[in-house]
Amino acid sequence: MTTDLQVKKFTYVFTWFDQNADGWLTRDDFEKIAGLFTALADEKDLKNRTAMQQGFMNWWGVLLGATEGNAGEKIGLPEFIRIMAATVIAPQNFENAVLGLVDGLIGALDRDGDGSLSFEEYVRMYDALGVPPVTSTEAFKRLDRDGSGKISYAEFRQAIVEYYLSADPNAPGNWLLGPMAVFQ
Repeated sequence: MTTDLQVKKFTYVFTWFDQNADGWLTRDDFEKIAGLFTALADEKDLKNRTAMQQGFMNWWGVLLGATEGNAGEKIGLPEFIRIMAATVIAPQNFENAVLGLVDGLIGALDRDGDGSLSFEEYVRMYDALGVPPVTSTEAFKRLDRDGSGKISYAEFRQAIVEYYLSADPNAPGNWLLGPMAVFQ
């Protein structure tokens, strides 16, 4: 059962993914958002660029495969929420559609290869994705659960899981894409 908080988070993701702001998600929107993410990686980093690209295309494939009727090649908000709740966050799809691209993202951003994201790496990522540094600074503090000054691979994956799966309004992962005020 989808909670009100999840509906708000899914709505926020829909708005972010709707790159041309026409109220529909299309393959073109997913290709554009994938392009924003892959641009974060070094041009020579084909492994992580490919992982992120494939992750977004897997996500689009799961969405498209779960549409009802003759929706064609576009998905509106109500259907997106329904599919996210029923299909995308199902364990067999969540790993490939969401966490697969996260692995590529972390690999691409971890420029020093220490297995974690520094404050600078984290803020640079979100700034490039259109999230202001003041927002990502607060999110970084909340996601750095052990206070090490870095977000480990495990902490980042935990934040992703909490963002999409948790109904707990106090879960730190809810800050992944910005302040909780967005969802109230």
